[in-house]
Amino acid sequence: MESPPGSARSSPEAEIGYRLEDLWDVQEPLLSPSEKLNSCFEGVTVSSFPHAPPSQVIEIPSDSSLADTVEILSKHKILSAPVRNVDAPEDASWIDRYIGIVEFAGIVVWLLHQSEVAALGMMADSAVEGLAATFGSVTLEKNASGMGGGDVASTTAGGVAAAAGPAKSGLEAAASMGGSFFETLTSSDFYKNTKVRDISGSFRWAPFLALQKSDSLLTMLLLLSKYRMKSLPVVDLGEGRIENIITQSAVVHMLAECVGLHWFENWGTKKLYELGLPIMKPNRLIKVNEEEPVLKAFQLMRKKGLGGLPVVDGSGKKATGNISIRDVQYLLTAPEIYKDYRSITAKNFLTAVRNYLEEHQEASAMLRGVITCKRDDTLRDIILRSFVVSLISAPSYVVSYRIVIGLEIPAAGS
Repeated sequence: MESPPGSARSSPEAEIGYRLEDLWDVQEPLLSPSEKLNSCFEGVTVSSFPHAPPSQVIEIPSDSSLADTVEILSKHKILSAPVRNVDAPEDASWIDRYIGIVEFAGIVVWLLHQSEVAALGMMADSAVEGLAATFGSVTLEKNASGMGGGDVASTTAGGVAAAAGPAKSGLEAAASMGGSFFETLTSSDFYKNTKVRDISGSFRWAPFLALQKSDSLLTMLLLLSKYRMKSLPVVDLGEGRIENIITQSAVVHMLAECVGLHWFENWGTKKLYELGLPIMKPNRLIKVNEEEPVLKAFQLMRKKGLGGLPVVDGSGKKATGNISIRDVQYLLTAPEIYKDYRSITAKNFLTAVRNYLEEHQEASAMLRGVITCKRDDTLRDIILRSFVVSLISAPSYVVSYRIVIGLEIPAAGS
């Protein structure tokens, strides 16, 4: 059988695969393959999952600036990090020690609100030098679902939205601003002085959904798929601290190390069209046109709970690139690369970021172009390609890490 990318079967991920294989071989013969697989994952605890590299188990102090937070997430190439309450006593439980998890999705909410209100304020003849004051008029509040930030920013800017008139939404107004807008934003004192705790309204949970070492892999997989969690902290209840963080990408890496094992092949050799994914018409796929504002892409990802989406050409049929939620970092860490654009469309964004990455010789999935799949590709094919990108497009599907993990456990659904 085919060997996994890690080859020698000596990796910690492969060891999990062998434990699952042992459980697979002793399952009741009357169980269906799906029931057997779920039972196997129920029989292995989270404590056996490999520890993330130290560079990925990062805690951010609650008094860190948002600018520093973005830099930390970008530097360590992580999507999120727990925020430690600097005012908590040393012996605090984990619930009191942390105030939440800051993630790029939450930063997107903050960014969208700031850009919308600032744009509307400028349209209402606010002075450019008053930009920081306009930024400061935004507050983030929990909406009915408990998610931070709604589609419209709360503002005390004296009715700037009304002054701008109903013809333009905040997003349209922000999109019409020049490419220098983000350079102005990131150089403002407001951005530099905003603390990560100040955007706690964008945190999904308070403080977060956590795993214990005694929880099963089945519980872990359900949380990562059904609850759309990008990562899950594993807490030590005795110490009140996080001792590991398990991400969607780490789980897919583990699955790729298990290629060739019987339990994996029973499931991984199924073709995409056999897996029960809903086939969507092209006009129902969530995507962004390359001439639309890049802010719309991030808004769609946040609203739909997506980690990425395809960018398509004018016909709407050909994918020209992918934008992921983590790519918002390039609006904040390298804003100067857009200053020559009248507006930052998805196409301009992809072009500018690709040039920036090539110039700085940084590795990125964005430089590899669009990786696609066909309906008769197997799930094993999808998993092995997922080492390269976290979003794979097909004419009738968009397959993400979350979907792959959800397919692994039928109880979770897609």
